[in-house]
Formats: sequence, C-alpha cells, structure tokens
Amino acid sequence: MKLTLRRTVPILLSATLITAPALAAAKDTGKIKTRVSPGNAAVFINGKYAGPATRFTVPESYEAPAGEVEVSLRDPRCEDFTTKVTVRAGKTAHLSQKLKRVEPAKPPFGTFRLGGGEDESFVSVAAGDVGAVYINGKYYGYVDELNNRGSGILLNPGTYDLFVDSPLFGEIKQKITIEANKTTIVPLPKKRG
Repeated sequence: MKLTLRRTVPILLSATLITAPALAAAKDTGKIKTRVSPGNAAVFINGKYAGPATRFTVPESYEAPAGEVEVSLRDPRCEDFTTKVTVRAGKTAHLSQKLKRVEPAKPPFGTFRLGGGEDESFVSVAAGDVGAVYINGKYYGYVDELNNRGSGILLNPGTYDLFVDSPLFGEIKQKITIEANKTTIVPLPKKRG
C-alpha cells in the first residue's frame, strides 16, 4: 500500500504544479468582448493588436490583464475610438460602440489584396489568420479577409508601405503600387512551420 501512495503523491504533485500557473494566470487576466459597428473593426488592447471585433458576425473575446486597460477600435472607414475598460480577473468586460464614419475617398481606385489561392477560388488559403494588415501605418484589415478573389481594399492610385503581421506567414514589409482600375495582388509566402 505504501508503494501505491508513493506513486500517487508524485502524480498529484505534478498535476498541481502543472495547473498552478494556469490558475495564477487566470487570477491576473480576464477577457474583453466587443460589439462594434462596423464589425470588422480591429481591437487593440493597451496598444497591441488583438484581432477583429467580430468574425462571421460573431463577437470575438480577447484576453486582457486585470485592471484598467485601454481599448482602441480601428477601421479604415471610421474615426478611431479609444476608451478605458476595467477588466476583472476571470470575468469578461463588454464594450459596445458604433464608430463614426469618415468621408469616403474619391475615385479613381485600384484594388489591393493578398494572393496565394487559385485564381478562380473564393476560398482563402489563410483561413483563420487574423494577422493585421497595415497600409502606411494604418490598420486596414486582417489576412484571412483579404485573401480571396472576392475581397480587396480600394485605394487611390499611388505607392504605399505595406506591413503584414501574420502568425501563419510571418511579417511582410514592402512597397505596393496601386494603379487605377487594376488589382494589385501581393502573394503570401509559404506558411511557417
């Protein structure tokens, strides 16, 4: 019987040691869930990109440190919105906001999108990748939503700085040139890993 007890104690101790950090982390964090119009606005928590406010019309929730945090909502068609939210450990703080639209850009336009799939496909090869896409330092969307033939961003003709921060494809930094009535496609590199 002592043999069984000796084997059980290390197993229970190991399980306790494994779950203790997770429990401690749960005491220091909570979540933020947003309902934003437009729904594909980006959520930034304490200045760091967390992801889109919604995906497929379902609000996302993101981990945040307990205490007062700064939440920014950004969409290229709207004014940025920033507020403070109090997050309680182990709880979800809710934020609802309708962003104020800015005056739309005037034509002519060209289209920018990320490539990597078949030309005739409307299915993204970057499914689930919510890595941020920035143009001239401003958030414009996320990888998955800009990676199929049916998507894209309308931009005035010109040269822009593109920065993509993708967990699946890594960082992409390059200049892109947009021409009126044409589509500029930046291919995604092979997936990391």
